[in-house]
Amino acid sequence: MSERQRGAQTQAPAGKAWFAEARFGMFIHWGLYAIPARGEWVRSHERLSKERYRPYFEEFNPTSYDPKAWAKLGKAAGQKYAVLTAKHHDGFCLFDSALTDYKSTNTPIGKDLVREFVDAFRAEGLKVGLYYSLLDWHHDDYPHYGDLVHPMRDEESFRGKTHDFDRYLDYMHGQVRELLTGYGKIDVMWFDFSYERLRGEAWRATELVRTVRALQPDIVIDNRLGGNIKAETPEEYAGDFASPEQALPPHGVLNEAGKPIPWEACITLNNHWGYNANDKDYKSAKDMVRALVECVSKGGNLLLNVGPDARGVIPEESEDILREIGRWMDKNGASIYGCGRAGLPRPDWGRYTRKGNTLYAHILDKGVGAIHLVGLKGKIRRARRLADGSEVALGHLFAHHYPEDELIWIQTARLPDEIDTVIELELEPGALPEQQ
Repeated sequence: MSERQRGAQTQAPAGKAWFAEARFGMFIHWGLYAIPARGEWVRSHERLSKERYRPYFEEFNPTSYDPKAWAKLGKAAGQKYAVLTAKHHDGFCLFDSALTDYKSTNTPIGKDLVREFVDAFRAEGLKVGLYYSLLDWHHDDYPHYGDLVHPMRDEESFRGKTHDFDRYLDYMHGQVRELLTGYGKIDVMWFDFSYERLRGEAWRATELVRTVRALQPDIVIDNRLGGNIKAETPEEYAGDFASPEQALPPHGVLNEAGKPIPWEACITLNNHWGYNANDKDYKSAKDMVRALVECVSKGGNLLLNVGPDARGVIPEESEDILREIGRWMDKNGASIYGCGRAGLPRPDWGRYTRKGNTLYAHILDKGVGAIHLVGLKGKIRRARRLADGSEVALGHLFAHHYPEDELIWIQTARLPDEIDTVIELELEPGALPEQQ
């Protein structure tokens, strides 16, 4: 088995260990679709032709685009990396590609927006990632009629039209090379997505991954080129992490041998990835902190999406949520960064995360009475509330009824932190098996 295959099967190689340490990132979906403001799939959903979509290209002028402000927001939220849509399915490029005229430098804004993004986020100490769509609804050699999702899939005038798909693949591979040679160190390459017959070697995936790794040896690649990352011997292009979308796997992600593999859930704050002016159905900061804890407790990351508007501004609702998450992270981030599975059954009052010999009890539901730490009697050296370091007493009047459990008693009717009250538990040496 190759080193790449071993990395996909178990954990990222040493140069990529930052990914599991980071745990929390920002996804940014942004492009021409912010102008119609009906989501990033507007061209497909509404069967918009090139001609009907062209006005958005001609007026794209996000003069309020301030990636430094985006980066400061991500840092304030406690996020450690960010992934920007360098090219989404509509084919429009936020970078100055030499291979197309369909790019931000040819719009009224006249700027390479990817370059400004990577510079701003690096300056704040965040890792940078680039999303690149394998699909391209603008390129003449990408299949149109009869495709599953192309805007012209049912347009009779395209029936029988031939496409030189190899020419498209040369273009696609060339653009990936541009992104990985023109912007310094890139930490994540986020491909999207494979479907029907367009998967794996249909993309010349092995060749593409070898190019990516040759250009950026420490890069982390997602699994959407179409390989089977769960296989005991995954393909070379299977990726370094699984990428469940809009769902938190009930047991994390395991390979076919039952071993945990790296994964990252990508989740929207409302119901769209790209900006939708009418979608005000936002999740709360409480929802998203608990989703983050859920991911970490199962050995995964959370990539939380924002969709800036046509001016380049992250919606106020998204900003407010991220800042509230950040206030929680300021006090409780130690229970997230570098943490993972605890190796314990999931408690009925919340979740556990763990880093080495430190166990974090995330109390989400106080219930009535003492909090049972099942099976941990005699295994805890010290308990403190993580947010302020205050002592949390162990034991209880009726503890003798539960000889295998440690009990803690929170002497208030409500939890100190209704989002998630975290108790830091210093364990006795050897109290739990080695962490996976």
